[in-house]
Amino acid sequence: MADLNSLRDQLRTFAAERDWDQFHSPKNLASALAVEAAELLEKFQWLTETESQNLPPDALEGVRHEIADVLLYLIRVSDKLGIDLIAAAQAKIALNAEKYPVDLARGTSKKYHEL
Repeated sequence: MADLNSLRDQLRTFAAERDWDQFHSPKNLASALAVEAAELLEKFQWLTETESQNLPPDALEGVRHEIADVLLYLIRVSDKLGIDLIAAAQAKIALNAEKYPVDLARGTSKKYHEL
């Protein structure tokens, strides 16, 4: 199973072989990431909650591709900015745990300032 560093290295090689680093500024990569996230969302547009949880195989394959695109752009932009994705995610989980204490947040979708 590939880890994030392995994927990062594969993406570096992929971009370098194509001379794409000239286009891969953080701004451009963040824009591409937003587009890919929108394409992921589009796969669920107009579906009911139940339909979104029970995708047919062909729709699930399309979602799989869009999720991969989102992940790859996220890895690429974080690489360009020197951000350790795992460390950033762990820090954010810890921050969210402080903002959303279990005894106040359990079972509610309220924002932290509404708890």
